[in-house]
Amino acid sequence: MALEWRYTEDSIDWAELSALYKAAPLGDKKPMHLQKVLSNSLFKCFVYEDSKLVGAGRALADGADCSYICDIAVMPSHQGSGLGKQIVAHLIEASRGHKKIILYAVPGKESFYRKFGFLRMKTAMAIFENQQLEVERGYLSEA
Repeated sequence: MALEWRYTEDSIDWAELSALYKAAPLGDKKPMHLQKVLSNSLFKCFVYEDSKLVGAGRALADGADCSYICDIAVMPSHQGSGLGKQIVAHLIEASRGHKKIILYAVPGKESFYRKFGFLRMKTAMAIFENQQLEVERGYLSEA
């Protein structure tokens, strides 16, 4: 079946998107939270198959200096099919013209993103809502 790509949050079922992120698995993202963050993201894409949401991603961008690609989610039934690569490629292309494109990756998935030209940043730092949990999950290092 052909995939249908959408690039706006118009007509998004936020509960369905929340279920996608949970299944991917990218965590428990509540529908109202997703509505807020997607509405504030300059670039986004939603991929459907037979009217069911099977993939999504977004990029926070300011239109000139920085675009931050995040929240790439693919249903387990479609993982390994190349759909994630297509979503990332679309967001990179949409972000062209920005001085830098930054990506936040799940630990262990860095090699996937290197294929697109991403390199590890030596100076990136973060403050998370639950710092200790993110240290335990491998997102942060105290060193």
